[in-house]
Amino acid sequence: MSNTNKKSRRNFIKHIAGSALISGATPGILLGNPNRHSLSLLQPGRKFNANENIQIVVIGMGIQGFANAQNAVNVPGVKLIGACDLYQGRLDHTREVYGNDIFTTKSYQEVLDRDDVDAVFIATTDHWHDKISIAAMEKGKAVYCEKPMVHHLEEGQAVIDTQKKTGAVFQVGSQRVSSIVYEKAKELFDAGELGQLVLAEIWYDRHSALGAWQYSIPPDASKATIDWKTFLGDAPEVPFDPVRFFRWRNYQAYGTGVAGDLFVHLFSGLHLITSSLGPTRIYGTGGLRFWKDGRDVPDVVLGSYDYPETTAHPAFNVQMRVNFVDGSGGGSQIRLVGSDGVLVIGGNSVKLQKSKLPEAPGYGGWDSYNTFTEATQQAFEKQYMERYGHVQPQTREPEELEYTVPNGYNEHYEHISNFFEAVKNGKPVIEDASFGLRAAGPALATNKSYFENRIINWDPEKMKVT
Repeated sequence: MSNTNKKSRRNFIKHIAGSALISGATPGILLGNPNRHSLSLLQPGRKFNANENIQIVVIGMGIQGFANAQNAVNVPGVKLIGACDLYQGRLDHTREVYGNDIFTTKSYQEVLDRDDVDAVFIATTDHWHDKISIAAMEKGKAVYCEKPMVHHLEEGQAVIDTQKKTGAVFQVGSQRVSSIVYEKAKELFDAGELGQLVLAEIWYDRHSALGAWQYSIPPDASKATIDWKTFLGDAPEVPFDPVRFFRWRNYQAYGTGVAGDLFVHLFSGLHLITSSLGPTRIYGTGGLRFWKDGRDVPDVVLGSYDYPETTAHPAFNVQMRVNFVDGSGGGSQIRLVGSDGVLVIGGNSVKLQKSKLPEAPGYGGWDSYNTFTEATQQAFEKQYMERYGHVQPQTREPEELEYTVPNGYNEHYEHISNFFEAVKNGKPVIEDASFGLRAAGPALATNKSYFENRIINWDPEKMKVT
């Protein structure tokens, strides 16, 4: 083991032993990395003075929109000045939560036309992501767009081109890429702790009606309170339906199913850890097994992916799954399996389990050696010792080490803080449009494979189906 890895392991054990002492640490402090602290947005930047706020508007005040708003206003130097949504009740509730001085509108164009808006959060239905993102960047706004970055694969390049053309700050909202858990997993992976990566087993399962997107529908949902025509946008025209509006993830016309909603998180984390651009062969299968409520997307999806060898990683395979009817209760995990160990990444911890193959393979036990004649066994033993007799006994390393985050740590807050750091000080974003498409691409291609019942060949460098 190198001196660097020895030092890392000693620090790792020290931090495990001292975890109780730092459980109340400030969010943003990384176990094993005392030099990383919470971001400060109070320094002078390229656009804002120290006493100025970054003024934001959230477009799409649904579940994620409210979550984004709450995390954003907790960042020093950020002010929520407006909200946009197509349901009047959400606009009214925004004022209940954030005050009557918040301006509200059902028109995203009105938001983009305002000179006092510095940045927008786009948390609309998936089929509006690309159009509003492009329009906002062209209006000079910084953009935080929820994942998946686009609704259809062919929409991604236009977003990338607009970001490059305008120079706008654009970040995709997949918070795992800012998590200290994933940063630590990447550090361990880059240090070679796994040996040679061969397989990734990844899942994100749920077991509840709300987890399966059967969201609550307000009693006042009607044509009078909802701008149905704008909601449809470029989707096929259908009669007003509050179920489609509030449970839009269940429909291909507005959402991207479990792959677009949850596989994107998993691909984002995997690509961050391994520095991968993505797979080249994609196959998706599954079905609508339980939540037969009128949705036209499956509730169980399984994906199989071939990742090619690159300068960053060896060739490896990925098995990915989302199951919305998991009787064990659900859960999410990334499990990276290598020749020398396994990395198990959860929401609040990363665990390294070591099991290195010995240089000398051994013989006997459940082995063909026992079927040889005694003379042949003796000849084999002599041959074996000539080949492996030089191998020296080695001390055993700890079989399991685990990092956990401090109590109260919030990766969502961290990701949004990184976005504002880019807005204020010109720091590169954590997840730009190219990263966003390389995460969304394999997920959307999984849907394509499922519905077309075929393998999809994907070019992760050019980010297109081949």
